[in-house]
Amino acid sequence: MEFINKLYDLLWGPWMIYGIMLVGVVFTILTKGVQVRFLKDMFGQIFHGKKSDAGVSSFQAMSMALSGRIGTGNIAGTATAIAFGGPGAIFWMWVIAFFGAATAYVESTLAQIYKEEKNGVYRGGPAFYIHKFTGKRWLGMIFAIAALVAMSFLQPTVQANAIADAMYNAFELPHWVSGLAVCLILGLIIIGGVKRIAAAASFIVPFMAIAYILVAVIIIILNIDQVPSIFSLIFRSAFGADEMFGGILGAAIAWGVKRGIYANEAGQGTGPHPAAAAEVSHPVKQGLVQAASVYLDTFLVCTATAFMILFTGMYNVQEGEGTGAFIVQNLPGVEAGTAFTQYAVDAAFPIAGFGTIFVAFALFFFAFTTTMAYYYIAETNMAYIFDGKKLKLGIRFVQIVILFATYFGAVRPSESAWTLGDIGLGIMVWVNVIGLLFLVKPALIALKDYERQKKAGKNPVFNPEELGIKNADFWMKKK
Repeated sequence: MEFINKLYDLLWGPWMIYGIMLVGVVFTILTKGVQVRFLKDMFGQIFHGKKSDAGVSSFQAMSMALSGRIGTGNIAGTATAIAFGGPGAIFWMWVIAFFGAATAYVESTLAQIYKEEKNGVYRGGPAFYIHKFTGKRWLGMIFAIAALVAMSFLQPTVQANAIADAMYNAFELPHWVSGLAVCLILGLIIIGGVKRIAAAASFIVPFMAIAYILVAVIIIILNIDQVPSIFSLIFRSAFGADEMFGGILGAAIAWGVKRGIYANEAGQGTGPHPAAAAEVSHPVKQGLVQAASVYLDTFLVCTATAFMILFTGMYNVQEGEGTGAFIVQNLPGVEAGTAFTQYAVDAAFPIAGFGTIFVAFALFFFAFTTTMAYYYIAETNMAYIFDGKKLKLGIRFVQIVILFATYFGAVRPSESAWTLGDIGLGIMVWVNVIGLLFLVKPALIALKDYERQKKAGKNPVFNPEELGIKNADFWMKKK
């Protein structure tokens, strides 16, 4: 455990957190603010592009990505950011989402440029684009193995435990019942492959996000007179200008950035996997859609959570992590996390227990779709490692492992699961982010080409040979 904790600290230290933010700033400069200049296209392209025999539509690809981005971090993570960084942490979550959108554009465009068609299905992601750009398969294998272990075995235990706990708190449902139910539904979806996962995500994700945001909107309307003061509180706290929270400016930045990265996943290398599955005529189209998904995740879902908590005052703010001292203690004895949101919804609605039940269901859908996204990422990296019959056996193995991990996480949570899962994820992030800094050029060339064709009034079509981009084998075969 000592070794595991040291490895975690090494992977997720301040250099990681601020490094990802710096990468987002660099990509914003290199793309000349792609997340601002192409705002209309970012959202306009969501509903363009139809699914094919091998690929999914842009909307389905975005839904698959959002199923991973929108998870427990949007409920528990946002609440934790407020608990340790104060209201100002929300501003820094917005900042990291803004710059993270540029990172999401780069990694998702690269995933499209270097994708492959394997067994009649589009596959792509960091393992593919790192290998194809550098010509070194062993570099791609580092990412693929880390992703396979983290996504199939370690991370699903955490999500399953969150579901089981929420259902027990709301309905006193035994953990083993929740575990079996989740495994049954998950098994029925993943056995159908990427098409069924895409179909499920495109139905569940909009439904759960709209329902959650609708409740937040009702709470905002009920407290509409407080909107200016809440925005003022967030901005004052973000820059140390608030009398109460001015002393924790460093914590506001650190926790806002940290929880923002966990929530929007830009740079983690998870979003490029579903991005590669989309059927588009030009890689930039899906890069822009994935940049939009970062905005939707943070500016809508995380902000909805934050406003519900801040409007109702259902939160505590610690003076320092582990000190036991509080700047604000409106909920004595309540731990930072999901409970803040539950108390906030309860306070806003007169129906007894509504908040606990509503947040339990929201958490169920958020965590379930995240587990579904984990499976897809694990399957894609298995497809990178193996071909043919070995791949079919490998996919079946991944399905068995993730179902076992899901049930195990529900009935027998391990405190080290979070740490081990984050170590696997941390390796993915380091390999991906370092790779992106060296691989960014094709994404910039593609963006210029897309912009040129748009200005000429054309529907952009990608031709890597004309642009001097090598090893984009899928697009060359398509041409």
